[in-house]
Amino acid sequence: MSAEGMTPAPALPRSAGEGASRSGGGRVGAAVRDAAIATLVAFGLFVVMVGLRTDVSPTGALFLRQRWADVAILCGLVFAGRLAMTLWGFRPEPKAASPARAAALRRAGMLFAPVLLGLAVALPFIPGTGRYELDLGILVLTYVMLGWGLNIVVGLAGLLDLGYVAFYAIGAYSYALLATYFGFSFWLCLPLAGILAAFWGVLLGFPVLRLRGDYLAIVTLAFGEIIRVVLLNWVELTGGPNGMTGIPRPTFFGLPFSMSGGPGTFAGTFGLEPDPIHRVIFLYYLILVLALLTNWVTLRVRRQPIGRAWEALREDEIACRALGINITTTKLTAFALGAMFGGFAGAFFATRQGFISPESFTFIESAIILAIVVLGGMGSQIGVAVAAIVMIGGFELFRDLEEWRMLVFGAAMVVIMVLRPRGLVGTRTPTIALGQRRAIAAEHVAEGRG
Repeated sequence: MSAEGMTPAPALPRSAGEGASRSGGGRVGAAVRDAAIATLVAFGLFVVMVGLRTDVSPTGALFLRQRWADVAILCGLVFAGRLAMTLWGFRPEPKAASPARAAALRRAGMLFAPVLLGLAVALPFIPGTGRYELDLGILVLTYVMLGWGLNIVVGLAGLLDLGYVAFYAIGAYSYALLATYFGFSFWLCLPLAGILAAFWGVLLGFPVLRLRGDYLAIVTLAFGEIIRVVLLNWVELTGGPNGMTGIPRPTFFGLPFSMSGGPGTFAGTFGLEPDPIHRVIFLYYLILVLALLTNWVTLRVRRQPIGRAWEALREDEIACRALGINITTTKLTAFALGAMFGGFAGAFFATRQGFISPESFTFIESAIILAIVVLGGMGSQIGVAVAAIVMIGGFELFRDLEEWRMLVFGAAMVVIMVLRPRGLVGTRTPTIALGQRRAIAAEHVAEGRG
């Protein structure tokens, strides 16, 4: 028989075990390649951040210290972590919560907010609370207030603002200039600083009415840098890089916190022993009241027509226009109200520090405030408060780690966002509903949106 007439023998089918082994081998190989790429990226970062460090020798000269063993350990941890995440899938898929579990979480959330408020009110009187704890509480509450202000723009209206620190700076410098050059009291400068910040918020809103997404973020980022550069170069008015010193301290409705304890002072009027902690406690309760005012106004406005217009704009701007909603007014009110609260926080920052400079209002501040809003859950008031406590207060827990605390804290933030991609509080409850109001579970909320 010729070769042309021979029919080829049919191929034997591969066994299921052989196919599974090849499939498993391919999965492991892909996971190893992915882990190797992640390790390579980490190596590029750690070489500069960890591997090389400048130290001071006993003679006072600078020398470059190399820490390649630390770099190798960190790269090994990145490789092992990425490999485990790829093979075993540590990022859980969102699962629909049962009605009973959702109701239990809702009840727990309703109890958590009053408990958190009670702890905040009672903090100065808790045994063991000193100057450090009060200063940390003031710092946390300042960022809670800033987060709630930015939550109006980003979380409710859906407008990505990367220059929010500009309104913080405007409020601080407005108070410093008005109190220093015109002698206005804190209680008069506070609303004026908020009004001026809101005015600049409207000025920012007009040029960006037609912008969305990345383009809006770029313009707001540029606005924040413009304000900082103006403050840095207008030396005659703002002091330039040297900043402004001697900013008047707040008084208790005209009673200064003086260590003399004489008549007309806070301690002399109330018959107390003069103590510097009195002013710190007053500042703590002042920022607590300002933060609660921000929360109350936001919740009230959210239930008004303008608040519902913000949420409609966040979901779909085209549909919002089709419904006849005035997009111009909706965007400008969001920018103005958010900027006003940023101005209030800036005025408080100036009177608390007694010194301000452009270095206090860099882009990293905007990034931190935006991270608080996103980490807490965009549009969630209690989520923003918890995120501020975690990010600002939790950062202090790693202070003993010295130069490693930024690395450990950043890794903790990454883990939180991997496990909770929609924020710490991902559920949503409609502001207005026909009939019974039902919470929207986290799995039905898009990541990075309200």
